[in-house]
Amino acid sequence: MEHSSGPGGKLNLMNGALQARPKPQAREQWSNKLEFLLAVAGHIIGLGNVWRFPYLCYKNGGGAFFVPYVLFLFTCGIPLFFLETSLGQFTSQGGITCWRKICPLFEGLGYGSQVVVLYTGVYYIIILAWAFLYLFSSFSSELPWASCNNYWNTENCKELSKSNITEYSPEKSTSPVIEFWERRILGLSEGIEQIGNVRWDLALCLLLAWIICYFCVWKGVKSTGKVVYFTATFPYLMLVVLLVRGLTLPGAKNGIIFYLYPDPTRLKDPQVWMDAGSQIFYSYGVCTGVLTALGSYNKYENNCYRDCVYLCLLNSLTSFVAGFAIFSVLGFMAYEQGMDISMVAESGPGLAFIAYPRAVALMPLPQLWAIFFFIMIIFLGLDSEFVYHEALVTAISDMYPSFFQIGHRRKFLLLFISAASFLVGLLMVTEGGLYVFQLFDYYACSGMTLLTFAILQSICVGWIYGADRLYDSIEDMIGYRPWPFMKCCWKYLTPAICTGTFIFSLVKYTPLKFNNVYEYPWWGYAIGGFFTLSSTLLVPLWMIYLVGTTPGSIFLDGTCLTWQNHSDPSLSWRGLLFTEIERKFQHKGPVLMFIYKLVPLMFKTWLRLCDEHHVMVKC
Repeated sequence: MEHSSGPGGKLNLMNGALQARPKPQAREQWSNKLEFLLAVAGHIIGLGNVWRFPYLCYKNGGGAFFVPYVLFLFTCGIPLFFLETSLGQFTSQGGITCWRKICPLFEGLGYGSQVVVLYTGVYYIIILAWAFLYLFSSFSSELPWASCNNYWNTENCKELSKSNITEYSPEKSTSPVIEFWERRILGLSEGIEQIGNVRWDLALCLLLAWIICYFCVWKGVKSTGKVVYFTATFPYLMLVVLLVRGLTLPGAKNGIIFYLYPDPTRLKDPQVWMDAGSQIFYSYGVCTGVLTALGSYNKYENNCYRDCVYLCLLNSLTSFVAGFAIFSVLGFMAYEQGMDISMVAESGPGLAFIAYPRAVALMPLPQLWAIFFFIMIIFLGLDSEFVYHEALVTAISDMYPSFFQIGHRRKFLLLFISAASFLVGLLMVTEGGLYVFQLFDYYACSGMTLLTFAILQSICVGWIYGADRLYDSIEDMIGYRPWPFMKCCWKYLTPAICTGTFIFSLVKYTPLKFNNVYEYPWWGYAIGGFFTLSSTLLVPLWMIYLVGTTPGSIFLDGTCLTWQNHSDPSLSWRGLLFTEIERKFQHKGPVLMFIYKLVPLMFKTWLRLCDEHHVMVKC
């Protein structure tokens, strides 16, 4: 049957006859390719490139770390990145309804990924609140974390220098930058049991961050596409400025040597490979449905294959260059204080809010460099944050387009999500808020959840929907077939490597400890477990729900699986076979009926591998 080459023609064939009902507004598209590229770049190039990758590289053998990193990049990172982006462009749907069109049985992947996006959006923006407060504090005659002469400092506060480094003891003394972070910014309590009062200066900074994010996406891609021209490019300017400044500081060479000096023996440690895999998943934003949402606003003929490869290489290159900017400054700090660089190298918030501010305080014109640094941190986090909410709103509005895409309802949906997330986020700007933040960070967006999603979507696309079929669709979009290695990854390498990494993560799992010392109460770990399971379990729960509520042989009529070839004569005996099985099992109770409904899935999967025909999707 002939059909149009655009997405509308394909989707009409899939969905059958259109019902006579009011139609929502036509789907928006990026004004040009550059908006899409900048939006994706802004999302994937975030805080992890600056505060996580350089530290992992230093900790895991310097230059030798690039061996497992590149392996995971080309077998998991780029293939999954391309898979999700192309699905969005082909279906013109967000992170939930794209699976409804590809394979309804796996629609739970979409629901689970959007729960992860919701959790991430709630806690990730707290970093922006911290950065805003640091930025405002930088506009002072003396940086407040540079001395012990402030009202929040204790008698144990001691300023570090070469002259007193031998007298400094971390057990008996604290630095002014740590006291500024823990006592001035956080007002840190003894544990999550003592949640304490809201830090209202942080709460106002959080409100400011939410207002900015809301207006960045309130008009959909029309506003997002314009904002990213600035938010995605300005951090590069700041990174270049800080890089040039760092390389001119004394001691910078030693810092770079620590960053890149290769230690091949570290490759024997399985944890090094685990760190490389986790960095790829966190840095490339895969398995969250965000890339699918951004790709869904592309023109059908857009060359998403080329875009994905270039964006992935840009992401990794940015991480590599950021390491020079960070470790040159850390090398300078170690030189100025007469310390080993291993004593000052940190990752995560410890780098952004303790180590780097401490180094900045030692530079000439420290206020200027502090302002540059925290502006970079804010913009790196800002576009990642508002893209999360663009993806979430896209996923929800695509489920009910006739309702949310009419008038201003989409804006009200965004306002509701933003307001509710702000109220939940107030828990993380209390005196015990950092403990709540760590629970979100460790459990809500856990590596095992993302690995599970990666395995399932690779199986779904590679084996159930069919990698060859997706390649045909991609060829229809871009005009040629991508490198066959991608298809090999979807079917074999990506699920195999992700499964191995998942098993290793499970074996090496340890409960969260704050600063490796404080143990959470049992209910704290229960909350963390809820964060993880509330997203992961949606996949099997949706399968059970769909199997249980679909009448008849769901695998025969194509409701849950995506292939159906009415011209294949073998379907006649297959249909008779399944009809006979159903007749025998229909009075045997719900358990046996469920087995009946589930077993044909595996059988039909095997039959699909034997088919050589191109088949039509029925959703």
